[in-house]
Amino acid sequence: MTGATERFARIAARRVAGGKGGVASICSAHPLVIEAALRHGAAHGADVLIEATCNQVNHEGGYTGMTPAAFRAFVEAHAGKTGFPLDRLILGGDHLGPNPWKHLPASQAMQKAVAMIYAYAGAGFTKLHLDTSMACADDSVVLPDETIAARAADLAAAAEAAVARAGGEKPVYIIGTEVPVPGGALETLDHMHVTEPADALRTVEVHRQAFSRLGLDAAFARAVGVVVQPGVEFGNAEIIAYAPRKATKLVASLESMPQFVFEAHSTDYQPTEALAALVRDGFAILKVGPWLTFALREALYGLSSVADRLVPDPTRENLPTAMERVMLASPGNWRKHYPGTPDEQRLQRHFSFSDRIRYYWPSPDAQHATKALLAALGDRDIPRPLISQYLGHLDAEVGAGRIKPTAHELLIGSITRVLDIYRDATKL
Repeated sequence: MTGATERFARIAARRVAGGKGGVASICSAHPLVIEAALRHGAAHGADVLIEATCNQVNHEGGYTGMTPAAFRAFVEAHAGKTGFPLDRLILGGDHLGPNPWKHLPASQAMQKAVAMIYAYAGAGFTKLHLDTSMACADDSVVLPDETIAARAADLAAAAEAAVARAGGEKPVYIIGTEVPVPGGALETLDHMHVTEPADALRTVEVHRQAFSRLGLDAAFARAVGVVVQPGVEFGNAEIIAYAPRKATKLVASLESMPQFVFEAHSTDYQPTEALAALVRDGFAILKVGPWLTFALREALYGLSSVADRLVPDPTRENLPTAMERVMLASPGNWRKHYPGTPDEQRLQRHFSFSDRIRYYWPSPDAQHATKALLAALGDRDIPRPLISQYLGHLDAEVGAGRIKPTAHELLIGSITRVLDIYRDATKL
């Protein structure tokens, strides 16, 4: 291994040696989030880890319409535009397994999952999260640990074969399946279960045995992370912050598995001190996604209000109005996530922490409305009073000269504000 992947592969070894740093995993396919992340990395001379999920990007296209090779080309094109060096880029695949096809019998779903991970590894993705925890059509409701591990090993074998054929860097693996619901919880939250230490240790051991049975000991030696639940989550309007005292026993279990750090999912919206405590305690890989597009949506809606005041045009549809129309026309990505009365659902469609609106930005109507807004504002400097009124969270940065008061730079600045929080937490 060379460059960024090699540095990432040493994350557990650095912790054992006394290092306390970590890495943020950027889980988004939105072009502005990708641009902001790469610009942020370039500005700080830092590695950037960008991940795609199995539903988002796969060999059949996923909901973005991109294969792994296409996603890599998409990210690398942005790297070229932003001046980000490719030797600092790590591409990852998240929840790689049969989830997109779990409605099929297990044999068929796993066949598709094998083809997917083969495409990821062959396209040069070097951080692969193996997640085969979901039951398929002919499975029992809860899969035995041994079945989960055996299927994960089958996926690793496919990844190893793809790299052997295509060449390139050998991948680093993440194992473990005790993860929060992708995109946020569906129910009202008041507490969260923390992974039992015995369960984390058993996850490692059953995966070690499953890999060994397939002759994949060398591949397992490149496994560096275990996904566990540290007790963090967010819902539509709730955030459960990390409470170190509740995870004391889980954190102590890392001493028994020096090969690994913990990977924490759903760390979005955590207070800065909670993120720092997670990294300090060994949750060295912090996944973030909805918070980044939530910050983007905040800025887009703020700019829509700015445009209504600065360049009023009765023929231009207000962006929130356009997005309401788009989401009502295709409710599949929000309906089961947003309970309550019609008024409550309306608020959640636009302002929920789970940010289901992020699935709609690529739609043609949303793209048209967004482009019309940005065209109306152009490259003009937006007056500070309007920034204070509608984009108040960015006003101090504009005043200090760190963000140019143009529409595009304000969008990037809103996302960067979140990236700065993760940088502060992971550079301990």
